[in-house]
Amino acid sequence: MSLQPNAYPILEHDPTRRALLEPQELVPRLDLPKRCVLSFFGDRVRRLAEQGRARQVCEKRSEMGTHPVYVISHQGEELVLMQPGISAPFAAAFLEELIARGCEKFIVCGGAGVLDRQIVCGHLLVPDSALRDEGTSYHYLPPSREVAANPQAVAAIESVLAEHDLPYLRVKTWTTDAFYRETPARIAARRAEGCLCVEMEAAALFAVAQFRGVLLGQLLYGGDDVSGSAWDSREWYRRHDLREQMIWLAAEACLRL
Repeated sequence: MSLQPNAYPILEHDPTRRALLEPQELVPRLDLPKRCVLSFFGDRVRRLAEQGRARQVCEKRSEMGTHPVYVISHQGEELVLMQPGISAPFAAAFLEELIARGCEKFIVCGGAGVLDRQIVCGHLLVPDSALRDEGTSYHYLPPSREVAANPQAVAAIESVLAEHDLPYLRVKTWTTDAFYRETPARIAARRAEGCLCVEMEAAALFAVAQFRGVLLGQLLYGGDDVSGSAWDSREWYRRHDLREQMIWLAAEACLRL
């Protein structure tokens, strides 16, 4: 079929299932666990590997170098663990390749800027939808304002947090490609439509998961504050214990899928 032209190329959705480059044809399938934790906390993933708690099973290569794929054990079960790069295109490509390698159920964990200063640094957030202000998701799903997280994955995350008596907020997240263009007007507009946090990958990951028919949900924690007249880092990246805890919370939730 021919592509229908649009004044804005990003809106020229092509529903064709097969692309010129298909991950299933380029990436060898491996005997990996079906469940996978994608953690944006690269420092914690490396630390687990250094401690011998994550075993490398393969690696992905890019112009940035090598990107290890690990296996971890939790509650007697094995899961894949990987840091999937940063930004929607990078993370979506790694998700595609893990699906091609045999993974089917994913929980993602990471941090997010908050659009409400009342959300303290470290407060847990569970996105049930993402506003699509990035580009990657439009190559997987028809244009729309938002994309939903998988309800089964959201429920699994919420059940784990409830059992551990950990407070959290269910949120709509704003996924952007350009954190240096989070202007006051745009932040105010996103808050007005219900977004409570901002990050760079959720919309793309939700879209890829829907397109490929796999289960995926995400757990975030409130990090820097972009709600005021000046940016406040709140040193969100120093929450080392929480970041590692979230990997294991994500693993536990993944085991429920």
